[in-house]
Amino acid sequence: MELLRFATSGSVDDGKSTLIGRLLYDSKQIYQDQLDSVERTSTERGDEYIDLALLTDGLRAEREQGITIDVAYRYFSTPKRKFIIADTPGHIQHTRNMVTGASTADLVLVLVDARNGVTEQTRRHASIASLLRIPYLVVCINKMDLVDYAEERFVELRDEFANFAKDLDVEEMSYIPISALEGDNVVDHSTNMDWYSGPSLLEHLEQVDVASDHNYVDVRFPVQRVVRPHANDLHDYRGYAGQVAGGVLHVGDQVTVLPSGKSSTITSLETMDGLLKEAFPPMSIVVRIADDLDISRGDLFCAGDNQPEVSQELQAVICWMAEAPLSAGQKLAIKHTTRWARALVQEVNFRRDVNTLDHDEAASELELNDIGGITIKTTEPLFVDTYARNRSTGSFILVDEVTNVTVAAGMLVRAHA
Repeated sequence: MELLRFATSGSVDDGKSTLIGRLLYDSKQIYQDQLDSVERTSTERGDEYIDLALLTDGLRAEREQGITIDVAYRYFSTPKRKFIIADTPGHIQHTRNMVTGASTADLVLVLVDARNGVTEQTRRHASIASLLRIPYLVVCINKMDLVDYAEERFVELRDEFANFAKDLDVEEMSYIPISALEGDNVVDHSTNMDWYSGPSLLEHLEQVDVASDHNYVDVRFPVQRVVRPHANDLHDYRGYAGQVAGGVLHVGDQVTVLPSGKSSTITSLETMDGLLKEAFPPMSIVVRIADDLDISRGDLFCAGDNQPEVSQELQAVICWMAEAPLSAGQKLAIKHTTRWARALVQEVNFRRDVNTLDHDEAASELELNDIGGITIKTTEPLFVDTYARNRSTGSFILVDEVTNVTVAAGMLVRAHA
């Protein structure tokens, strides 16, 4: 059965957790003990209704504050499709968690409170989804019950968002009026909005044609670990474990190993379940080759006639996640696939205005939750593709070397030889 990964996004209290709770509840995906727990907690808090948001707001701090802090993952299925939901936080302080939750999504739900309209955080999350090259955005105008299910309000907010989003890099955008609290147009069609003739949210999620974003053309296999068992009968065994990031590997294929540039032939592809004839993204495998080459963690297997860029100077767009601002001259660690290096920020090229999507090229710093372009120089060559070509080899994280905290997520725009 086909799998769809999707993430929720939007501002604080736009109803993301309630929407997921409603999806699970109305599609009969909740166990009785889970529902009993939610009912009990809702009663203890004095709520006049069953707060379905508690199904995803698992942390005690989230339940006390009524907001989502961490990324909560939920799994469910219908006869037509399997789903993995990432319920991401709406608070601006936790934008980094939204980036994490959306980074593997095929589709993003952008919630808009029908009373408050399109906010700055709504625009920020839509902008991040665009940068992550998530092809489908579904804009759910929520809490329609609080505006008397007015078609005029839905049309007003739909047009406002569409005007903002015309410059976003999104393949398809859909708009659905819903009430997550009451269940209108979530799983079942609403009798309160007979002016809306489109699909319910679940129907749309079941029908959307999600093409894989994996690159099956360019062979890319970053080595995560060299496997050398200590058993006596395996003393000659040497394998290279990792996750296929691109292309299709076959037994008998010739591969080139970077950075050495030496070549060999694949003799076997192995998993816990046995031998394979071929492997493709995102499979985790062990590759064995015919020759005894000097290969270690961070090296990359590729095809001899189709190699990534090898560069120490990168131009990228990042989401800055640290309290202290980023400026030129700052030194950080960079993790790209399985390879680590040190990096120097040579220049801040621009800061993106999340409201207008304009680039402020006069900006010299990026502050917490800013999105902007930078140029960095690394101490070691990295084996990269642009993010548009391969999301695995075109992305990286920046890490503070003192605190070991991840301070930025980046998407490669261009590499300089």
